Amino acid sequence: MKKLFIPMALVLVLLLSACGDKKNNSGSPSAQPSTAVPSESASPSDSAAPETGTITYQSENGPVEVPANPQRVVVLSSFAGNVMSLGVPLVGVDDWTKKNPRIEEKLKDVQSVSDESLEKIIELDPDLIIGLSNTKNINKLNEIAPTITFTYGKLDYLTQHLEIGKLLNKEKEAQAWVDDFKARAAKAGDEIKAKIGADSTVSVIETAGKQLYVFGDHWARGTEILYQEMKLSMPDKVKEMVLKDGYYALSSEVVSDYMGDYVIFSKDSDADNSFQATESYKNIPAVKNDRVYEVDAKGFYFNDPLTLDYQLDFFIKSFLG
Repeated sequence: MKKLFIPMALVLVLLLSACGDKKNNSGSPSAQPSTAVPSESASPSDSAAPETGTITYQSENGPVEVPANPQRVVVLSSFAGNVMSLGVPLVGVDDWTKKNPRIEEKLKDVQSVSDESLEKIIELDPDLIIGLSNTKNINKLNEIAPTITFTYGKLDYLTQHLEIGKLLNKEKEAQAWVDDFKARAAKAGDEIKAKIGADSTVSVIETAGKQLYVFGDHWARGTEILYQEMKLSMPDKVKEMVLKDGYYALSSEVVSDYMGDYVIFSKDSDADNSFQATESYKNIPAVKNDRVYEVDAKGFYFNDPLTLDYQLDFFIKSFLG
């Protein structure tokens, strides 16, 4: 479901997972739909005063009673943008999200927390906590507030947003955004293909430390938009190498083999980008033809609605001018 780094092996998982999602059919056995229904304990008066009411959310681990109108949410994963897009207040987010330059200003009053900073989370007095199935201290977190976890990659990126909408009692709002987003992305895809040609290929690469990566169709960085929604093509070499894991690490010496006719370069300014100064890189057709579109990696890792809207706008401006 990535976004490589703390130690390197762990951060690779965190970063490459921070915002990618595994392509999964919601009708498959591993992607069971969840629903949010009024709790038996919720009376008509609860509906009139949602701040005190609850709903029963059917989580991966069974039914959980959660606030019908949460006001103090802690997110210990990459879902903060999903929560924010639905207008639900946050009081704590994970460190990766806190450093996202796209929403940094909006999070200035939100605390940076982790699954190990229990005392800090207690002080925030959350009414709902959202994390991943591998989040630490889940039992202790549940003692602080209802804690809902999702298995990373179990749902595709849009179904994941709908699921968070159910959890927050805002399923209609989530569905409306998904419908609108898919329509906008499809329209932009048609216009882009008409301009660049249906057979033109697009690669998505990223630097992290001294390593280069190329991505498949479900690892955030706009890959879901380009390949799933717009139906643009990736180079055959990329398709071959990302088939197993969804991404592939490569050396700068062979980067030309993975560059499409157009390239989205998710560039980390803290990484080693010296390969861009080499003659071999400068002679790659996409580079020579000014068809490499650079974007700040730190704000491109995720695939929540706020990031997806930004990515879509970036692609429209880059490809269509």
